[in-house]
Amino acid sequence: MTRQDHRIPRAQRAVAICTALGLGLLAGTGAQAATTPHRSAAFEMGATTGFGARADVTLHDITRDLPLSLRLGVGYAGRDAGDPLAARRVFINNNTNGTPDESGHSWQLRLDLVRPVARLGQAPVNLGVGVRKAYFTGTFDYIGGNENFDVTCRPWGLGFALDTAFAVGQSTSLTFAAGLDRYFGATMEGHDTAYSPDGTAINAQDDYAWADADDAINQPRWELTAVMGLRWHLGR
Repeated sequence: MTRQDHRIPRAQRAVAICTALGLGLLAGTGAQAATTPHRSAAFEMGATTGFGARADVTLHDITRDLPLSLRLGVGYAGRDAGDPLAARRVFINNNTNGTPDESGHSWQLRLDLVRPVARLGQAPVNLGVGVRKAYFTGTFDYIGGNENFDVTCRPWGLGFALDTAFAVGQSTSLTFAAGLDRYFGATMEGHDTAYSPDGTAINAQDDYAWADADDAINQPRWELTAVMGLRWHLGR
């Protein structure tokens, strides 16, 4: 029933290398001269793992010589929680009574370094690279079976995104963004059971392991995002 999953370390190394290259691009020479520092705030909606929304605050041109910006964001999205029958076996027992139902959501925190890398007409196209933190909750209910429990995990990740904005007012822009995030395996907890990627477990059911929990639960892994919204430039 158990299996070893060696894909996670390889994925971590690959994403770390890609992120290092991205950060190198962000800090590369030949950038245009930095402008006066200012702040902006954005609110965007669209597709992530499900329909969601996010907001961010950006500190533009934080360095004297390079057009680097720092962006801190938070997001929320609904998502499929996973396989309720498999989740029950892995975290509680082998009962089959009740009609299974599931729902899930995740909060995401993002911290990016951002710099312009191209132009789309008069609008800059920006590349952002940074770290991610997700807070996932999957709820499993067995209607008529008198069982209900949550599975939670809090994985770290890395990601990048491209965004652009078109002015629609003196200090307001219409934004479009798309990106890819990669989250790494984290401890999953549900009922009174927990499984960790390093093979440790608390109150494991039968001989199940983290890989089985990973198969049952739709925790954040590779996450594509495509959103649009508005950005307001503050203090202008």
